[in-house]
Amino acid sequence: MKMAMFVAVGVLAAGAALAQGAPQGGGMAACREDAQKFCADKTGPDRRACMEANKDKLSDACKAARAAAGR
Repeated sequence: MKMAMFVAVGVLAAGAALAQGAPQGGGMAACREDAQKFCADKTGPDRRACMEANKDKLSDACKAARAAAGR
């Protein structure tokens, strides 16, 4: 039960961070600037792989969006 509450609090905190730090539209829109900065020459699966390769360099908002999306 405590684990479920911990997970629920984490999800709510990530959602709040996304709402504050993400451009309007939320979700992966928080990663738009990072994708342009690190992976502008990539598309589709290559862009996703590039973002994964650069995950330590991504903004906090993008990291939170990726975590919320299960990436």
